[in-house]
Amino acid sequence: MSGEEERFKTSSGIEVGRYYGPDTVPAADPGEPGSFPFTRGVQKTMYRGRLWTMRQYAGFGTAEETNRRFRWLLEQGQTGLSTAFDLPTQMGLDADDPRAAGEVGRVGVHVGTLADMETLFDSIPLEQVSTSLTINATAMVLLALYVAVAKRRGVALEQLRGTLQNDILKEFMARGTYIFPVKPSLRLAADTMEWSLGHLPRFNPISISGYHIREAGSDAVQELAFTFGDAEAYLKELLSRGLAIDEIGPRLAFFFGCHNHFLEEIAKFRAARRVWARIMRDGFGARQPRSQTLRFHVQTCGSTLTSQQPRNNVIRVALQAMAAVLGGAQSLHTNAFDEALALPSEESARLALRTQQILACETGVADTVDPVGGAYAIESLTDELERRVEEKLSRIRAEGGMVGLIERGLPQAEIQEKAYEHARGVESGRRVVVGVNAFALEDGAGGAAASLRVSPELEARQLERLKDFKASRDGRAARSALDALAEAAGSKENLFPLVLRCVEKAATLGEICAVLRKRFGGYGG
Repeated sequence: MSGEEERFKTSSGIEVGRYYGPDTVPAADPGEPGSFPFTRGVQKTMYRGRLWTMRQYAGFGTAEETNRRFRWLLEQGQTGLSTAFDLPTQMGLDADDPRAAGEVGRVGVHVGTLADMETLFDSIPLEQVSTSLTINATAMVLLALYVAVAKRRGVALEQLRGTLQNDILKEFMARGTYIFPVKPSLRLAADTMEWSLGHLPRFNPISISGYHIREAGSDAVQELAFTFGDAEAYLKELLSRGLAIDEIGPRLAFFFGCHNHFLEEIAKFRAARRVWARIMRDGFGARQPRSQTLRFHVQTCGSTLTSQQPRNNVIRVALQAMAAVLGGAQSLHTNAFDEALALPSEESARLALRTQQILACETGVADTVDPVGGAYAIESLTDELERRVEEKLSRIRAEGGMVGLIERGLPQAEIQEKAYEHARGVESGRRVVVGVNAFALEDGAGGAAASLRVSPELEARQLERLKDFKASRDGRAARSALDALAEAAGSKENLFPLVLRCVEKAATLGEICAVLRKRFGGYGG
């Protein structure tokens, strides 16, 4: 394929027409906002009634460090919290585990105990602030810690607002932070959802994530199809437990990335709402409009950021954020321009948040619902993306669904192939990346100022805290709670209440996960 041919295709391989008009696009009515199939948005008034939540993702070092960043972000006008956890926390390892050495607090905050969680949310009113917990394999434990903190403070569980990511299936496809085999992992996610549906009426117990699938190298069609395939797997598991579709549907949240092809990304979000509405109504028999509506968070794509000329990332992020808003997102994170180099500094984090605030307050894009609706190019791309996603979902269902496909490694292989194809395009120059394979500067010119660095001393301090925590607890009570969890793990009992008891009796994250590893085994990929 020539570079000229490649130039006029989206990342999903959709050919972009030279011209769109009434003579090339069939007349179609995209419908009214707030009405099935919700192409134009999930609310009738959209941002006129309520802006999207500005939910910047943050976490590094110790709980104290991240707590300071949280409070600083709220002071800057952020309207929701999103917590990034380090790799040991994601993998169920305490700070004193040899496998955690050198990773504690590096790419997120370390939370291994109830004391850590209390410190993380110190002076933050849980009954007022919406909190997202970006965690998967250990989602049950982290939510239990959050609930335990609320109970200690006397905050009613009915008041807690936020979202738990808890999407373990995409971890097997895209990120790799899984611990247990696929089916036990699905059980833990479903146990957490089932308990939450009965006890946390304002908390979304899962955020089904296409973002990480996209970051791993997929195109927009794969992102939507694999995400909705995962969603169908979760729904079937919960329905098999006797829950009703209209009990589950209103509590599902989604999480997508926003890439660089401006037109395709806007159309992707519009097509996604349409596809999901039909899945829920026609596929699962959902009758409540809220069960049929796709509510999603968007993060601008980290994989599009470059370490070369990193200030160019400010423009990339702004345009991706604009596409997310024009596409009707309910919540948004904008990446900092220096994230290809290190964790964001306060300066770059502030600029990322200001990007959203300028969009909301100065551009006028929030003043009318679906301002690009009816544009011939947008409507054509929306229709084509819908068609391709539906086609791919039909193949996924015909092959038995996502759980079996993941166990066989097929979605993983597809994503890897697409990532390789994209990399070859950049290397050959067929896909232009400004500052990398075009308009490059010599000798590193155009670099960023020094970014935030996590001190190695933080890990030593975390180890001391863990040692003190264990020394001050009732070890017998913790062991008794862990033994009860071990016994229940061999049954079909919902494990969330037992994990909650473990954390309330001062068992650590690593101890809880060790019990479950012994029962379920590990997963080697």
